[in-house]
Amino acid sequence: MTRRPHRRPAPGGPLPRARRSDRGAMTISLAIVFPAVLFTILLVVQAGLWWYAEQAALAAAREGVEAGRINGAQPGAGEERATAFIDRLGDLVRLQQQPQQLGGDPDLYQLSVTVRPVTLVPFVNPTITKSAGAPREKFVAPGQP
Repeated sequence: MTRRPHRRPAPGGPLPRARRSDRGAMTISLAIVFPAVLFTILLVVQAGLWWYAEQAALAAAREGVEAGRINGAQPGAGEERATAFIDRLGDLVRLQQQPQQLGGDPDLYQLSVTVRPVTLVPFVNPTITKSAGAPREKFVAPGQP
């Protein structure tokens, strides 16, 4: 009987067969790692939604303060402006409660806005409260202090 000479596979040729003990190892590894990767992506997206809600609440508070602090502003003008600002943002941010004017200082207008961001994590409903303030505008006659 003649022996066949052992030939090496050409580069780019067929791969050697896996041993029986290694069968399915890649599938198991993927099944273990994939949920962790998916959870990490979910957390990054959730952090972005929370950041967006914080920025939206702060911007709404600033908009409301700008509307409410001007000379001759109607009572509730700041609250209405902040509510309208949040309503324009769509479904990513919802008002938890109506904007509220803070403090009783006649020279300072302060407004607080509380929102609830969209959550991807079940059973988590955080609220975010941001406040802004500015001095009220008032008319001062020339030469007055």
